[in-house]
Amino acid sequence: MTHWYEHAIIYQIYPKSFQDSNDDGIGDLNGIRQRLPYLQQLGINTIWLNPIFVSPQVDNGYDVADYFKIDPRMGTMKDMKALISACHQVGIHVLLDFVLNHTSDQNEWFKKAKSDPHSQYRDYYIFAGANNQRPNNWGSFFGGSVWEPDPAGTGQFYFHLFDKHMPDLNWRNPKVRQEMLKIAEFWLAQGIDGLRLDAFIHIAKADLRQSFPVKEIANENDQTIVAEPFFANLPQVQKWLRPFCEEIKKDYPEALLLGEAASANVNLAADYTAKDHHLLDSVVTFRYFKDDQRHIDPNLPAAVQPKGLDWDAFKKTQVIWQQTLGQVSQPTLYWSNHDMPRLASRIAKTETQARSLAMLMYLQRGIPIIYYGEELGLKNLLFTAKEEFNDQEAERFITKAADWGLTKAEALKMVSQAHKMPARGPMPWTAKKPNYGFSKVSPWLEGQSQNNANVQAELDDPDSMFNFYRQLLSLKKTALFQSGSFYLLATANDSYVYQRDLANDSAIVAVSLSSQKLRIKLPSEYRKVMLTAGQHYLNKDELILMPYSGVVLSK
Repeated sequence: MTHWYEHAIIYQIYPKSFQDSNDDGIGDLNGIRQRLPYLQQLGINTIWLNPIFVSPQVDNGYDVADYFKIDPRMGTMKDMKALISACHQVGIHVLLDFVLNHTSDQNEWFKKAKSDPHSQYRDYYIFAGANNQRPNNWGSFFGGSVWEPDPAGTGQFYFHLFDKHMPDLNWRNPKVRQEMLKIAEFWLAQGIDGLRLDAFIHIAKADLRQSFPVKEIANENDQTIVAEPFFANLPQVQKWLRPFCEEIKKDYPEALLLGEAASANVNLAADYTAKDHHLLDSVVTFRYFKDDQRHIDPNLPAAVQPKGLDWDAFKKTQVIWQQTLGQVSQPTLYWSNHDMPRLASRIAKTETQARSLAMLMYLQRGIPIIYYGEELGLKNLLFTAKEEFNDQEAERFITKAADWGLTKAEALKMVSQAHKMPARGPMPWTAKKPNYGFSKVSPWLEGQSQNNANVQAELDDPDSMFNFYRQLLSLKKTALFQSGSFYLLATANDSYVYQRDLANDSAIVAVSLSSQKLRIKLPSEYRKVMLTAGQHYLNKDELILMPYSGVVLSK
């Protein structure tokens, strides 16, 4: 049986940054609904919305205070239902981001847990330790310890893998698992078409008494270690998630369950998505992209420096994921999201390369996920104030720029290119400054645009990036690129060439990763040009690609 999501083309929308409809500087649900004709014209068939629930916005909505209500800054439940209905009328499916590893500390469950140590809600979270001594030396992804003192003054600590205002839920507790299923089914009953399960790989933790080994045993609890093996992809994840997924599929068999499995390797991805395992339909991994460390300055912190991609590692990773999941599930195909710099800032050196890399990624076997504005060639914003990054490490670096031999402006430019926050800027709908059609007032996130891209200009330009994406997605919808097999051809590391086959239909996608002219030997029968990025020439059985160019050829 074929499900709709096997042919999904997903467009990720960061709601705060897409379109402001009520002029408060924050994008909202009605703004998204207003722009559905644009999304139709682009050719996507699914939207994924980053969190829209009531939240203090400590982590831009991933700290949920009330799962059953829409954040007033985004709109109302009436607005949400109107958006779902409008999407369905034009053939667009709706995915919601569902945070199931943690809540906000403003969630009623946590308020009751900390106000009454004997409350049933105490066991909804992870409290441990005694006498003001942390249970172990595990470190948070956001810095410091995963343990924060119990506000009730019991001498215990609560566990937070992310910000201290985002306590982790205790999935060992069956009541928590029931509550999260109840929330998921509530939203599916409203008509959404699926869920993106945020950070699901972290719902299980190892024995909390177990510190991660360090050199100095005497003061091990003073050394926080991001002990990922102790709280990522543990066997209990599948044990606890399976009934959750099975119940959803029983009630909503066409619901897409897309999991964020950031650190999962390909074999875990196969475990999570094999149909007979009754878990997820597909997962998003961060394992695709290995940084090229060769050109970073060893005298500067690596985290704040822009890095290229290790193309050798990328090719190997892609073909392994393609072949391993070939008979299992559809891999996700993406270049950017809200947790990384934009493609045009991070990797693509020219607009031609941005086009050819889109061709490379999305015509492979799998489900494309396009980050809003990518189809315009958007780059990261340039921030002019360190506070805009909302990142202590970045702020410290910029404050001490002179110590590193940089001006403040140089430091801001460097971090802007490498950081995730400048990738969340407002969508530019027109060329009209200062807010480019996003809002009539200053947007929630400001910065200087690094390119002149805007929707209005690109719609009218047949050679624009937007219209290239339209052609690309039209090609993706054909049977060959939806269902065909994938085979990576043996070429040097300065090119990426693969073949898609379906019955008697066949095509080759060839992309240059080089700043130099390339010559690639190809079977002579592939001569029909289906799509191009940049310049190419065909000469008998030889394909010549100009720098960073790409082409799709069929028989």
